Amino acid sequence: MKYEAFLIKYGEIGLKGKNRYIFEDALIRQIRFALKGAGEFAVTKEQGRIYVDALSDYDYDEVVSALQRVFGIVGICPVIHCDDYSWDNLCRVVGDYIDEAYEDKHFTFKVEARRADKSYPKVSMEINADMGEYLLNRFPELSVDVHKPDVLLNIELRAKGHIYSKTIPGPGGMPVGTNGKAMLLLSGGIDSPVAGYMIAKRGVVIEATYFHAPPYTSERAKQKVVDLAKIVARYAGPIKLNIINFTDIQLAIYDKCPHEELTIIMRRYMMKIAERIALESKALGLITGESIGQVASQTMQSLAATNAVCTLPVYRPVIGFDKNDIIEISEKIGAFETSIQPFEDCCTIFVAKHPVTKPNIKAIERSERNLSEIIDGMIDEAVNTREVIICEP
Repeated sequence: MKYEAFLIKYGEIGLKGKNRYIFEDALIRQIRFALKGAGEFAVTKEQGRIYVDALSDYDYDEVVSALQRVFGIVGICPVIHCDDYSWDNLCRVVGDYIDEAYEDKHFTFKVEARRADKSYPKVSMEINADMGEYLLNRFPELSVDVHKPDVLLNIELRAKGHIYSKTIPGPGGMPVGTNGKAMLLLSGGIDSPVAGYMIAKRGVVIEATYFHAPPYTSERAKQKVVDLAKIVARYAGPIKLNIINFTDIQLAIYDKCPHEELTIIMRRYMMKIAERIALESKALGLITGESIGQVASQTMQSLAATNAVCTLPVYRPVIGFDKNDIIEISEKIGAFETSIQPFEDCCTIFVAKHPVTKPNIKAIERSERNLSEIIDGMIDEAVNTREVIICEP
């Protein structure tokens, strides 16, 4: 069936009171961005509704898939229009819609009309009853169930008639760009792309930092992270990816600090560098994919040790998830197969055989004094020579 438009339903945005228009406008911008290349569409809002009207031919599955990646949308309703909704013509159009949309007519239905055009001669309750009668006469296989119908037929009479009966679930959340910016520490693993996706779902613009350690990590490992950023960008919009050459810092830590503390100390310097770039970008926090107890660097004591170097808040959206929870989301967003590609990252290369799981912050700080004469210059060099890639879906 050829649908002429899509009605976009939103959730939390409807609770925003006088500021609702800000969120609606942000959602419209995200919809327009998502539909680039999928055809020509007019995206408009009208009396608490957002409509996506097709102005050219389009691929239905491609458009629905694109809309299902726009945060803020809770439902996508394929719509047909009825420019002339005089009663006889409206009945004909609705009947033809049911005939084409549902090959098997053995289902229960309910008509739910909204009459924004108050000049229409029938009120909403009359439209419900009279249209139900018309459909029962035209399709005897149908039956009415006003409590739990198989099909809820919506008829909205506005500047034109809008007819729809199917709602495709959207991703929910808030439109990206309505809740500031945060810096994602992106690795090549499963967890951090999921963390970025989850924070973007709350309307946050995502920037990312990746720590690369050539020649110990390969160009293919870096490309894997770029690919993951592009996958997250399908939902979050374009992501600025900062690639930090971390090799010299890691080698210095390896040379001058106790090996059982390597992971924690490296992690602390990663957080420092990511925060520095975040502040330059006016980001309001850091995002990590850490989950309590998953590895040695993610015990409560280890998380406290890494947090201690940060002034910005650190958001950990998967902190209470087990691995299967995270994998489920990774598969849903299409990142899992890329995340499990067997390319090393800088943390696994320099991991200690027996890492400390309950680090003492004062002991860690004492060990870091061994780096005091060189580390500031090395951080400056790493930040100033970073590679920047704009990752788009």
